[in-house]
Amino acid sequence: MMRSTRSLAGVGAAVLVAALTACGSSGSSGGETPAASSGAATPGAGAATLSLVKTSLGSVVAGPDGRTVYMYDKDTKGSGKSSCTGPCLTAWPPVTATGTPKTSGISGTVGTITTADGKKQVTLGGWPLYYYAGDGAAGDVNGQGSQGIWWALTAKGVKVTASPSAAGAAGGYGNQGRFY
Repeated sequence: MMRSTRSLAGVGAAVLVAALTACGSSGSSGGETPAASSGAATPGAGAATLSLVKTSLGSVVAGPDGRTVYMYDKDTKGSGKSSCTGPCLTAWPPVTATGTPKTSGISGTVGTITTADGKKQVTLGGWPLYYYAGDGAAGDVNGQGSQGIWWALTAKGVKVTASPSAAGAAGGYGNQGRFY
């Protein structure tokens, strides 16, 4: 029984590593079609509310469920489009909204862009926002610094480049480019 549990955990880790590797590759282009939905709801989908959550990085922006949101250095601020496509979206699902995003404690400009599949992706300070699949609970910052291109944001929409404390990096996924 222990062998099959470890085997499943290894397969899950391999899938996550593959998705993260795809996000960091330089071959990704904005013209790719996003991966098909697995049927799982995007965290915080609906009338998105951005607020601040306390983490090992300090206060950072979170979605309506308290999960940290991130920006992607390969996106172009204010361009109106996301550069995270295909397998990248498996590890970094977009923060989406069905209505006008609401805020609590956020001082940066909040808006939306239209994704390749027609959904509204929330933006802050011109940056498209994403969740990290490796963050399981409110306040997790496991995606911080992943591959040196994924960053949590301040209330003003400025990227946080600090590293999380050891307590905030439980699980080790995505911290400074290490995936396991």
